Amino acid sequence: MTQLQEPPVVAPAPAPWRLKGQGYIFAVLLPERVLSGQSFVPAAIAGSRRGRVAYAMFVDYADSPVGPYHELLYIPGSFAFGSGRHPSISKIYVSSWESVANGRDNWGIPKERCDFLTNYGADRIDRIRLRADDGTVFADLQLEHKFLRFPMPGRWVPARLRTLAQQWQGKEFTFSPEANGHLKWASVLHWEFNPDYFPDLAQGRVLAALKVTDFSMVFPEAEVRAL
Repeated sequence: MTQLQEPPVVAPAPAPWRLKGQGYIFAVLLPERVLSGQSFVPAAIAGSRRGRVAYAMFVDYADSPVGPYHELLYIPGSFAFGSGRHPSISKIYVSSWESVANGRDNWGIPKERCDFLTNYGADRIDRIRLRADDGTVFADLQLEHKFLRFPMPGRWVPARLRTLAQQWQGKEFTFSPEANGHLKWASVLHWEFNPDYFPDLAQGRVLAALKVTDFSMVFPEAEVRAL
C-alpha cells in the first residue's frame, strides 16, 4: 500500500469551487475481495460498506480555483456516517499539489499527487496513464466514445443521491456537488491497474461507461463535524 504524501504549503482556495472540464464515468461490478479488501477504505468505516457496484471517474478540469488539473477517483459503495449512509471516495489521484491540499482541507478527500499522461485521439479513442514519482505507471486506460451526445441530468438529481461523505483527521465532511453538461456513451477497450496504488477495476465487469464531453460543476462548502 502507498503512503499518503504530505503536500507542500500552497495558497488556500476555500469552497465553494466552480469547475469546468470533461471526463469519464464508470460503473463496475467488482468481486467482494476487491470491494472489501483492496479498496483503501479507512478502518473506521470499512465494516459498514454496502454495494456490489463501484464507481470511478477520470476528470480533466480545464478551469478550477487552483488552475487546470487531472483526477482519477474511486468510490467502492456506501458507508454509514453520522449524517446517514453516503458514498465515499476511498482512493483518488490528482495532478497538482494545490488540488491535493485544498481537497483535503475543504472536503476531507484523501487526494494524492501523481503525473497524468493523456492522449485524446481524433479517432474517438482516448488513452490515460498515471505515473508515480518513482516512474511506475500504475494505471493505463484505453477508452472509446460514441458520436451521439445527450444532456447530463445532473441538475435534476436529488441532493440525497449526490451527497458524499468523508472522514479525515478526526472530522466528518458531508457535501453535495452539482453538475450539468453533456454525455456520450463510451466503452473500455482495455485497462490495467497496479493494486498497490489503485483498486484493480479490471477484476470486475463494466456495467456502464460514459464520456462527459463538457461540464460545469459546483463543489459547495462541506458540513463538518468533529468525530
